[in-house]
Amino acid sequence: MTDLSFDREAERLLLEATTSRSRRVKDRLASVWMVGSVVVAVVPLAIVVAYVVAKGASALSVDWFTKDLPAVTRKAGGGMGPAIVGTLLITAGAALMAIPLGVLGAVYLHEYGGRGRLAGLIRFMADVMTGVPSIVMGLFIYTVFTLRFGLMGFGGSLALACLMLPIIIRSTEEMLRLVPDELRQGSYALGNRQWRTVVTVVLPAAFGGIVSGVMLAIARAAGETAPLVFVIGAAARSLNTDLFSGNMTALSVQIFSNAQTPFAAAQTRAWGAALTLIAIVFLFTILARVVSARVARRHNA
Repeated sequence: MTDLSFDREAERLLLEATTSRSRRVKDRLASVWMVGSVVVAVVPLAIVVAYVVAKGASALSVDWFTKDLPAVTRKAGGGMGPAIVGTLLITAGAALMAIPLGVLGAVYLHEYGGRGRLAGLIRFMADVMTGVPSIVMGLFIYTVFTLRFGLMGFGGSLALACLMLPIIIRSTEEMLRLVPDELRQGSYALGNRQWRTVVTVVLPAAFGGIVSGVMLAIARAAGETAPLVFVIGAAARSLNTDLFSGNMTALSVQIFSNAQTPFAAAQTRAWGAALTLIAIVFLFTILARVVSARVARRHNA
């Protein structure tokens, strides 16, 4: 331990002796700036999470995850089972539609389209869709789908998929740009075609970043309220596992409907639903990180 401390001190003194004073000052300022940025980002997040936990932890119980929503909002009791299942089903349906389309679209843009006119048009439309308010997307799905087929969970999946798609396209394209061209050239040198190079080399190398972009899109979709109110209905209180028939509910919708009432029991349910939603997103993020880490280790091996 003494030799290690001596080596570190010698390295520090050598660095100071060979580096100008101005560069050392800039380095320290940059370090302070980075640490300060992390603190500014983490502290508000920690405060929000701690506040939600303090407000919503009392609502959680076994009945919370298994029982139906109460018929009378102002009374205590009941659970969020239908809303939890509805959130999982609607978000899963949206992910099944948006993730393959988004990844394939990003692969086309970077690996095939390049700077062509069609690729430029797709990028422009993705950027426009990113800025579209969620309520406008909900009204669009309500007009073209819900008015014809009725209120159902699949309409919510369509609305959330439209919100997720541009995020996945743009984030995946940026991750593909970070893959070194040497990996592609090496695969071509071994005789692989372009599609095989993309599948076996490029996508595994960018898998971690793609997962991060996908989880960002899922987190945004899971917390959306405005588009779901128009397309899934807000009156469902019992469990419905059929995306293609009948009204459904979701945690975000229940947060909205319970939080705007003056009754203490309803507000407690709103905080509990918010905490449950945060926990679901957190658990899926951890699961995605574990999967991406295993894929990365297998790819590096």
